[in-house]
Amino acid sequence: MTSVRADANRRRILDVALAELLRDPEASMDQLARAAGVVRRTVYGHFPSRDALVAALVDDAAQAVAEAHRAGREGVDDPAEAVARSILAIWPIADRYRLLVHLAQRSVTMEGIRARLAPVRAVCTELIQQGLEKGEFTSPLPAEALAYVHEQVLFGLMEAVNDGVLPAEDAGRAAVVAVLASAGYPPADAERLAESA
Repeated sequence: MTSVRADANRRRILDVALAELLRDPEASMDQLARAAGVVRRTVYGHFPSRDALVAALVDDAAQAVAEAHRAGREGVDDPAEAVARSILAIWPIADRYRLLVHLAQRSVTMEGIRARLAPVRAVCTELIQQGLEKGEFTSPLPAEALAYVHEQVLFGLMEAVNDGVLPAEDAGRAAVVAVLASAGYPPADAERLAESA
């Protein structure tokens, strides 16, 4: 019973911390504890530091992205359509966590974030390779390098939304078109896929 309660407390702290940090990226551990309705000692019992708490939130985000990426491309054989559908599936999650990614760059670092996304990048590399082999994608870059480019395009679009230069409601479709176009897929076809996927 104690373990179940501890797990529930940990989950509550994470859920509340995400909401609070998205509202106030400078929120202290004391503020997060108060918002979660627990004492500071309980928060520190689960997360020895604010950085550890942010890292746990990034772990949650990476897992959610991986699950959405898998679900988005499930049952789709065409590489371009699989890329489009997976981006549209992950974008709501990316949008939810986009301010967290900005915050995490200070504690988890981009290297840490990229390491957590390695399984998703590996699948993307396979999809890109299939697209290159079928002639749907044309790029001077090998598939693995192109997967890194696509990842950075998505991070860049998250920053563009954060900075107010791209409306959040347009970002998912824009992400599909930008990623597919960077792989050498015809932009007009990418637009159609973004609308129909």
